Amino acid sequence: MMRKLIRHPAVQAGLARLIGLYLVLVVRTTRWQLLGAEPALDLIAAGQPLILAFWHERLPVMPALFRLARAREPRVAQLRPHVLVSQHRDGRFIGAAVARFGVTMVYGSSRRGGAIALAGLLRALRQGQPVLITPDGPRGPRRRAAPGVAQLAALSGAAVVPLSAASTAQRRIRSWDRMMIPLPFGRGVVVCGPPIQVPRDGAPAALPGIEAALDASCAEADRLCGVAEVPGG
Repeated sequence: MMRKLIRHPAVQAGLARLIGLYLVLVVRTTRWQLLGAEPALDLIAAGQPLILAFWHERLPVMPALFRLARAREPRVAQLRPHVLVSQHRDGRFIGAAVARFGVTMVYGSSRRGGAIALAGLLRALRQGQPVLITPDGPRGPRRRAAPGVAQLAALSGAAVVPLSAASTAQRRIRSWDRMMIPLPFGRGVVVCGPPIQVPRDGAPAALPGIEAALDASCAEADRLCGVAEVPGG
């Protein structure tokens, strides 16, 4: 009975709103730093679209990214980031929770609606909009990138920017990805790795490098915030 109630659309909408408000509180009460962003911001200033990639576990600590980027590069305020989320109920719930941060949802995954999602992301990039992807979402395996991120980069010519974020005030939940939940009043960091260009015919060869860059961004964010590494992959 309780599970059925929680899955009711009205309850889901209310919970998504509460989570969105909580993330706003976290963003506003955390002392954030943005590191390594200059190469990506230079590309944005030049009008180049980007594919912003981060592991699924860091989704709740990423909303500070565009607030920090707008403070560095005025052009960012004119952009409408497009986020790839699953068509599954959980994906739509996440989409509703983060919608208040000025993003546009593109629904699909490698399992369902992939071709439609790819077309939507390509269209956004051609319009100059950045695209956000969690390459191991929505269900893992943890920190194993699906081919889509490299394929999108190869087809569009847009660079992949490996991202991560962490906070000194956080908890891990026992989800498949060991998701990091930020708490208010901490010190946070968003780490941007160097942009990765993927040749038109080089998607398969580029995928291991993208994975390694995402892991490196996570390791650096965790080091700066004193966060212990979570084993497993």
